[in-house]
Amino acid sequence: MKRFIFIALFLMCIVGTVSAYGVYLTCPATVQTGLPLQCTLGGDFPPGTAFNVVLYQSQYTATEISSQTVTMQGNGINQSAIFDTTGLPGGNYKVEAQVPGSLTPRSDSVTLQLVQVIDRSPDLTVTSSLTQNLDDALMIGGSVAKEGSAGVEIEVTGPNGRMFGPQWIGTTSDTRTGAGTFSQKVIVTSAGNYTVDFSDANGYISSVTFTVAAPETAVITAVPTTVAPVQKTMTTITVPTPWPTETKSPLSPLPVIGAVAVAGLLLGRMNRQRR
Repeated sequence: MKRFIFIALFLMCIVGTVSAYGVYLTCPATVQTGLPLQCTLGGDFPPGTAFNVVLYQSQYTATEISSQTVTMQGNGINQSAIFDTTGLPGGNYKVEAQVPGSLTPRSDSVTLQLVQVIDRSPDLTVTSSLTQNLDDALMIGGSVAKEGSAGVEIEVTGPNGRMFGPQWIGTTSDTRTGAGTFSQKVIVTSAGNYTVDFSDANGYISSVTFTVAAPETAVITAVPTTVAPVQKTMTTITVPTPWPTETKSPLSPLPVIGAVAVAGLLLGRMNRQRR
């Protein structure tokens, strides 16, 4: 009887051990704001098992930032959970892999990781305009705190993908503050938004987005031509009525008088001849 009880307990232990699965969450200890926080999830849970992986901001209370579902694939293949840290303030965060309620993880499982987010964006000062004309773009100027002459690395990504860098450019030490000032012009050929990522020997600093606008073109507005309708004007010309023309009689007084005078002369000449 005792032997039977011992065998039963032994079998229960074996069954309990076999029915428990392990899950292992791994995250980096630190990440800089703006870079992706990439964690991995592995273990021997059956393929198809779905875990809810949650990012919390861990200050006085835990505040959920974002979450995503990670599904186990089996064959020892680790799955990734990637979180965007853009805009997150510096501080302490935690990532938790929530095991489905119907399953129990083994005691050696790791389901929680602490992460420190480091915000270096205050170290970067941009002095060039964030909105520029296409003819003059892209001018990138500014400074990095305590950088001195160590240089800064920039990478420019535009509407069509990466177009410059990553490339180191020189910095000039500011004798008053110790900051490293820089200036770099990158030729761009199209309007749009251009994101510049800044890094140095200590890693990623921050990113800044510039807007490049196309030059304004003069718009010629066509003024409609109005053709006035042709109005036909009827002009009435009044012709004055002529005065009646004096009709000369064939026996006009002047010719008659002339004829009488000639006759008188002829008669006078004939009388003289007779004498």
